[in-house]
Amino acid sequence: MKKITIAIDGFSSCGKSTMAKDLAKEVGYIYIDSGAMYRAVTLYSIENGIFNENTIDTKRLKQEIKNIRISFKLNSETGRPDTHLNGVNVESKIRSMEVSSKVSLISALDFVREAMVAQQQAMGKEKGIVMDGRDIGTTVFPDAELKIFVTASAEVRAQRRYDELKAKGQETGFDEILENVKQRDYIDQHREVSPLRKAEDALLLDNTNLTIEQQKKWLFEQFNKVTG
Repeated sequence: MKKITIAIDGFSSCGKSTMAKDLAKEVGYIYIDSGAMYRAVTLYSIENGIFNENTIDTKRLKQEIKNIRISFKLNSETGRPDTHLNGVNVESKIRSMEVSSKVSLISALDFVREAMVAQQQAMGKEKGIVMDGRDIGTTVFPDAELKIFVTASAEVRAQRRYDELKAKGQETGFDEILENVKQRDYIDQHREVSPLRKAEDALLLDNTNLTIEQQKKWLFEQFNKVTG
């Protein structure tokens, strides 16, 4: 069976990562979470004083971006890849609300996107990958054989995020999360560099009312159609 590149784009908290991880595991592909890469750069900026409230020291980040290396290593307990920032596992840290509230500002910077896209394209050179994010089918892999664009209502996405954080013991109000979801949607769609949009040849998946099992079945059907 020929190996292909699978690009999954869409809005925040749509369950893209879970969907992409499950599909990759099912078909024996490598999974790459591009959103985690921008979260890792955001975490680096917070921990190294590049962020001052909501102001970014872009000059310093531009100097240091070449030293920010992101990799994914399989977690033997979960069976899924964890995000590593310069060799350190930061999977838990990058999922915090502090990072979530700042990541769209970091990912809107052209030099950050340029650096991350270069790393992503290097990872996907051999095909046989599933990558999810905001601009995978439009910018990173415009020639991907299978492109999916995922959407869901803001309220449903906020509830999913709320439940996820609560399960991790991070208590945050639903209204704050809903506002964060809406802000990220606006920033992602209106940034100058690689704005979030559906590629012309992408398949639309609205998972507002779908179960995870229904999603998995639909995705696997699309994969089989392309790979034969």
